Amino acid sequence: MTFRRRHVSRPAALALTSMLDVIFLLLCFFVTASVFSQWESEISIQLPAAATGEQPSRLPGEIIVNLAKDGSVTVNGKKLALPDLESRLSRISKFYPGQPVIIRADRETRYDALVKVIDTCRAADVWNFSLATSGEERESGAEKTL
Repeated sequence: MTFRRRHVSRPAALALTSMLDVIFLLLCFFVTASVFSQWESEISIQLPAAATGEQPSRLPGEIIVNLAKDGSVTVNGKKLALPDLESRLSRISKFYPGQPVIIRADRETRYDALVKVIDTCRAADVWNFSLATSGEERESGAEKTL
């Protein structure tokens, strides 16, 4: 008497559940990040016009520093003093050297306030910064960065 086991082999299946979870989390992260960057550029700051400005491609994770006409500094919707801005930028540049920073200064901001923000960036070892401007066309409302 021979007893044979019947082995029914199933085709190998790819486990998509964990891969779909990771893709969903990445999608959530990028959607959230794009919303925050949009909020930063919607703060009511009137940028100066520049005829030679170019529209850059947005870099992921760039930091937007808003400088109002009264000299107050806002990052991520939070007002910061210059020493607080320097400590925040220092921590970021320590972990991410070359981190891009965009300074959005109001067109009526005093020049010395802008220079103080630039000095704060340089003191925090941030050298990859740019100044945001708007185009000559006031109707389009599109922002450009030099």
